[in-house]
Amino acid sequence: METELLAIFDESHNQVGSASRAEVHSQGLWHETFHCWFISTENGIDYIHFQIRSEQKKDFPSLLDITAAGHLLAHETIHDGIREVEEELGIHVSFNDLVSVGVIKNCIIQNGFIDKELSHVFLYQSKHAMSDYILQPEEVSGMVKAEFAGFCELWLRDRQELLVEGFEKNTKGESIPLQKMVGKDDFVPHEKAYFESVIHSITQYLSEKKD
Repeated sequence: METELLAIFDESHNQVGSASRAEVHSQGLWHETFHCWFISTENGIDYIHFQIRSEQKKDFPSLLDITAAGHLLAHETIHDGIREVEEELGIHVSFNDLVSVGVIKNCIIQNGFIDKELSHVFLYQSKHAMSDYILQPEEVSGMVKAEFAGFCELWLRDRQELLVEGFEKNTKGESIPLQKMVGKDDFVPHEKAYFESVIHSITQYLSEKKD
């Protein structure tokens, strides 16, 4: 995986070459990723869905993250990113079902790991039950959802904790119901500006949908 070739870009999103995934993260080179956020509406309440990263992951194990996401390889287009949804979650989604909210710059810098992403971000209005998810165990260990209003308050206001509900896989591969309070430290440390952009886009989408 570290030898996979990724296209690299300048900060203005002009392609300037290619490099291995390892080089991209050690040198802090801009590269493209695909992000898909699942949202749902149940009994009039809007929810946002998060994956629980596998404890086997090298980076940020067991933390909450984008519903489905991954790197775009050098030979891939944005449309190829849809594979991440099926690979990680076992959910078949058509690219035409996604709502593009554009490209968001997304940087994480920690202990020699410099992840500078040009993230193609999409929303998916999901009607799937938690039981529909078939997880890729080396990537994802569980799925949870939270009320979108509470997620907004966590990142935009002074809320300290958020209730998430869903399931987590145990070592036998069994789904164990999960309900717990989480804080910002339980999420992959994306920049606050990234979360703000995603929240703004989802809020706008939900508002237009209800009009």
